[in-house]
Amino acid sequence: MNINSMNANSIDVKLTNEVHIIMNKIIIIGGGISGLSAGVYGLLSGFEVSIYEKNALPGGECTGWNRKGYHIDNCIHWLTGTRKDTELYEVWNKVGALGDFVEYAKLKSFYSSTYKGQKATLWSDLDRTHKELIQLAPEDEDEITKFIQYVEYSKQCLFPAKKPMEMWGIGDYIQMGKNMADFPKVMKEFGKISLEEYSKRFKNPLLQKLMCDYLPKSYCAYSFLVSYATIVDGNGDIPLGGSLNMSLRMEKKFKELGGKINYNSEVQSIIIENKKAVAIRLDDGTKIDADYIIPAIDTKVLFGKLLPERYLPKELEKAYDNPTEYPATSGFQIAFSVPTSFGYGETVFIDMEPLKVGSGYYDRMYVKTYGYDPIYIKGDRCVIQTCITQTDDDFEYWESLSREEYDMLKKELVESVTRRIETHFPELAGAVEFLDAWTPLTYARYCNAYHGSYMSFVTTPRGKQIKMKGTVKGIKNMYIAGQWTNSPGGLPVAVASGKFTIQRILKKQKRSIDI
Repeated sequence: MNINSMNANSIDVKLTNEVHIIMNKIIIIGGGISGLSAGVYGLLSGFEVSIYEKNALPGGECTGWNRKGYHIDNCIHWLTGTRKDTELYEVWNKVGALGDFVEYAKLKSFYSSTYKGQKATLWSDLDRTHKELIQLAPEDEDEITKFIQYVEYSKQCLFPAKKPMEMWGIGDYIQMGKNMADFPKVMKEFGKISLEEYSKRFKNPLLQKLMCDYLPKSYCAYSFLVSYATIVDGNGDIPLGGSLNMSLRMEKKFKELGGKINYNSEVQSIIIENKKAVAIRLDDGTKIDADYIIPAIDTKVLFGKLLPERYLPKELEKAYDNPTEYPATSGFQIAFSVPTSFGYGETVFIDMEPLKVGSGYYDRMYVKTYGYDPIYIKGDRCVIQTCITQTDDDFEYWESLSREEYDMLKKELVESVTRRIETHFPELAGAVEFLDAWTPLTYARYCNAYHGSYMSFVTTPRGKQIKMKGTVKGIKNMYIAGQWTNSPGGLPVAVASGKFTIQRILKKQKRSIDI
């Protein structure tokens, strides 16, 4: 056999009546969590893999940066999939993000809410939460007890990361039914109401705030219960070292397996020939051929820049055209340094004098202390961060500003937020040092994020959950990864979607998907 005369990317070599395949070349667009995941799984499956990333670092929005000698974290408030007996942990472990070498923050609570001098906390200990909330609001005892019970039920909602759901058989659904026997009760009770609606079941105004503070109030209520259940179940810890270091661990695994990652290489377009994705073209005009292409980027960019809009799937088109039913969420955020004596690692939502941020006025924000991890500590001071939620309308407001107006507004807001922090925490008066501030436009610039969103579309009672199968009608050999493939997105969807794209390619090639 003259091997040199054949395509070196796809060679069948017959030995002892067995077919061995030297696999094809995959190009991945985007070096975020989904792109790195697809890269690692692609290499483990025998493919040649190259990633093209527009920035100088891996991770996408799972990142961090330094200011004035302090490290600022952008992403992980808790990481779903830290419990070792879950399918998602197996994925995190395989891509190099987690393992026995990773330590976790020792935090005792999810967050606290304050209102008119009172404070309520959702502890990692669910029994403690139950007792304290009843002491705080005995008038809501029945509703509190029901909340606790449904959080227990929600522990059963574990992210399925073994394979894409379109590849499930009857046995997979039967097993899921057994594992999630009580969770349908949660969906029946809370699957069609928003957090704002749910909060009104409580008489106590502080508990109403508690239920609406962490997630946007338009979210389906069950999302909040599942989030809290992840914390109390030990499946939502925070890896020490920060978000960027987790991304760098994945990059290391990718490179160790032989993958190539090309930074500062923005893709201009995907080239389609005969209804097949065959190459990419970089901004500098370079054309790079591939057997398979995996876009692991924001879908608005994919179907607005890299591909003609006519390829936009109908479910995404509906979501983009209906921001009320499918809102995107971002934030105006500020990082400060304060004395480490201020706190260890608490996240607390505070009421404040209304402040115009973007297009609207806000009277709530959180203050998160990062004293739980040495990476955020410098001498006797540590980082704290604040966030004021921003909406689609707010993004459009920020986008309408000139550069001069934008910079001036950021400066004014930093001063206003600093005053509000010092008012609520008088022990910090004169001790708050500004480090950095960023807006929805920051996410749009750095990650091409639609409306600056750091998650996918919000799961609302009126909007149907986005669930893409990773393929696009009319284009062969292209498989989509990323958090936008499944609302509400986030790190679990991102890392699992990378694995799923490789399994879809393996199935097409009639190979085992067990990777």
